[in-house]
Amino acid sequence: MTRAELLYAIAAAGANVLGAVAVISRSRWSVRALDLTVSLAAGFLISLTLLDLFPEAIARGGSRAALIALLGYLLVHLTQHTLGRHFHFGEETHQVSNVASISALIGLLLHTFADGVAVASGLRVSTSLGALVFVAVLLHKFPEGLAISSLFLAAGAGKARALLAATALGAATFLGVLLTDDLPFLQTNGLAIASGVTLYVGASNLVPEFQAKRGWSIPTSFLLGCALYLLARSVAARAV
Repeated sequence: MTRAELLYAIAAAGANVLGAVAVISRSRWSVRALDLTVSLAAGFLISLTLLDLFPEAIARGGSRAALIALLGYLLVHLTQHTLGRHFHFGEETHQVSNVASISALIGLLLHTFADGVAVASGLRVSTSLGALVFVAVLLHKFPEGLAISSLFLAAGAGKARALLAATALGAATFLGVLLTDDLPFLQTNGLAIASGVTLYVGASNLVPEFQAKRGWSIPTSFLLGCALYLLARSVAARAV
């Protein structure tokens, strides 16, 4: 594991834990601010996938990469909406069953593992792409940790278990980075897997969280996320 991979993995995992700490400490935050963060992250993630991850995966793997990206998308869909049906990126305020919280965690573990694969795969292409992937991952890590910890609390779990659930997500991201360096399959197909999973997270997880909400601020934040990615991409290209 390179120094950049280690730092990115620690930071991403820490953001998961920070989201849980915000819930269990009962810190106050604006729900509107969380919605704006989620919409910004969605724009950034979708732009990353369509402009860089998927084209790079196709350039390296051809039509096989497209198939693997589709399989990655479908696998996350099945785990998060078959195993973990009750889940959204925000604080859970309704009582849920213990089974629902565990199944949601299982579904998210695959997604967060793929986050780690995405970071490591991006760094294998270039330092700039790795940095862009890291920012994209980091943007949705806090609401992810917030969501899973609040879901565990709503299921009657104690604060320690809620924090442990978010820590498990961070550990899965770290493991994704680590195994991408060691497993030939992930070295070859990591970008394609990351493309499918990242597209799912942005378009199918995050966008539904805010698309029904009224007003211009959230759509503007989504567009800003796209514009922010273009700006970051331009800056990264000039820095190379």
